[in-house]
Amino acid sequence: MTPEQGLVLGILGSAMLLFIWGRWRYDVVAVLALLAAVVAGLIPMDEAFMGFGHPAVITVAAILILSRMLSLSGAVDILARHAIPARGSPTLMIAACCTLAAVLSAFMNNVGALALLIPVTLQAAAKNDIPPSRFLMPVSFASILGGMTTMIGTPPNVIVASYRARSDGESFSMFDFTPVGMTVMLVGVAFVCLVGWRFIPKAREGAHADQNLFENIASYVTEARVTEDAKAKGKRLVEIERELDELEAVVIAVVRNDQRILAPNRYQRIQEGDVLILEADPEGLAKSIPALGLELVGEKAEDEQDMEGQSHQQESGEQEQAAAQNIEAQKLQSEEVRLVEVVILPNSRLIGNTAKGLRLRSRFGINLLAISRQGSTSGERLRSTVFAAGDVLLLQGEEDRIASFTNSFGCAPLGKREIKLPQIKEALKAGALMLGAAGLAASGLVSAAVAFVTAAVLAVIFRLLPVRETYEALDGSVIVLLAALIPIANAVGSTGAAQIIAETLVNDLAGGNPVLTLGLLLVVTMILTDFMNNAATAAVMSPIAISLASQLSVNADTFLMAVAVGASSAFLTPIGHQNNTLILGPGGYRFSDYWRMGLPLDIVIVSIAIPMLLLVWPLS
Repeated sequence: MTPEQGLVLGILGSAMLLFIWGRWRYDVVAVLALLAAVVAGLIPMDEAFMGFGHPAVITVAAILILSRMLSLSGAVDILARHAIPARGSPTLMIAACCTLAAVLSAFMNNVGALALLIPVTLQAAAKNDIPPSRFLMPVSFASILGGMTTMIGTPPNVIVASYRARSDGESFSMFDFTPVGMTVMLVGVAFVCLVGWRFIPKAREGAHADQNLFENIASYVTEARVTEDAKAKGKRLVEIERELDELEAVVIAVVRNDQRILAPNRYQRIQEGDVLILEADPEGLAKSIPALGLELVGEKAEDEQDMEGQSHQQESGEQEQAAAQNIEAQKLQSEEVRLVEVVILPNSRLIGNTAKGLRLRSRFGINLLAISRQGSTSGERLRSTVFAAGDVLLLQGEEDRIASFTNSFGCAPLGKREIKLPQIKEALKAGALMLGAAGLAASGLVSAAVAFVTAAVLAVIFRLLPVRETYEALDGSVIVLLAALIPIANAVGSTGAAQIIAETLVNDLAGGNPVLTLGLLLVVTMILTDFMNNAATAAVMSPIAISLASQLSVNADTFLMAVAVGASSAFLTPIGHQNNTLILGPGGYRFSDYWRMGLPLDIVIVSIAIPMLLLVWPLS
């Protein structure tokens, strides 16, 4: 092994460990790896950022824009209305939702498709008295499977197609992925709908989905203040805990004089002004607050204290601004105030922020009343809790303000929602534009990047998508991730490191057997994608697949297609795919729930994919 090969493998291995660790964002890790490769001399400085102009990156960006166009046009609402029956057996309802998810994901971003379908899915669960946990994971998995069927269905397919163009001079076409991908999708969705959903533990069934406000959430962590007339005032904590036990709630911390006390003395008396940090399921939360005469805190007290501090420190102009903000906060008392549950999407601007930092109440007229997060029992103050993907927030405010806030910051409403009737003409135009771009790309007359960028521009010209929405649709983290990893993946190939990995797999593990090597490549890719971003997995494994084919003197297309299938098979963990993270909170899932249905599904995919790969893309 040469020093250059050792360096690139070391950088790649370190990046993988950081991806799995998850402490830093994917895009930050990718940029750090890129800079390390440049400093090490593995990538010329004038080529460091060429990835931003790579056709795969441009294509992914255009598809994200067109996905936003489809969602805003109302086309998805029209499909959902006709594709999902009002009532039926669990198998029928899950099958209808999963089928729609798979179809949508074939032509739009997976995360966008799932985000649009979550409210529809929850309503279907509520109408049929089926636990939402039985719905959400199958729909998430179906949307991932649907992405396998076309080149634009998921970023890994676009990346694999670009590597094929580099090695063979010609990219995969739009529907080259369809024979294998469609077969895997059909069998996978059938398994999920008929068998897989039954593997979800019954313990996850919790509270059944109904039309109640507090639905579909495993447990909330909230704050409640002891008021002057509260029943809890003057009682010992142990007495309060006895009452809460019957209501299925628990005190996890007490805040007194702005000091947070974890595991407080059970025999201390609760005073007026104390804040109890409670954990309860939705039903317990709804019962415990009035039973003890408590008041949900949200941010109210904090904002009022901040305003008082500002009145003593700011000049008159700043005081006026603070007063104006306070007026916004007072609007929470209007008759239009509602309580709304929203889930934080994986690419939300809320991630990494806190309610205090955003000043939800004073800036937006919205009050944060509670947070639901799996395993969250730290007793952290609501205003100081750092938001994460999959968190469910209970917000109080006027409906239009909450709707504007959730759209701007990347959240999705849960439960019943008011849906604006889509304009049929706009939906048809959007659908025709998307299908036209797909057909143009499939024809080979122009590249996929040119076809979809043209469609994105036409969407703006025809006013199917506002310019502001166009730029908001671009997921910067995905774009940066791809642009940074592509030069590194190229270095893995150019330095011969991919060849070394290929020789190890072929000679030491597969014994020179092409079919066994193909199976190993598929399984390794599937394992990596459960802990890494799927686009990152495809970028890393594609040059290795090409080297494997070269080592065995067989068809490289077979191995590249195996990478495409494997990179889109993230079913074992909630962190392997953004869709799995998105359903974590609303479904009340635990980390271990995913492999219960995901592992059998992975086995089904391997057993179907390998014969199909050998049939459609023969090795010789």
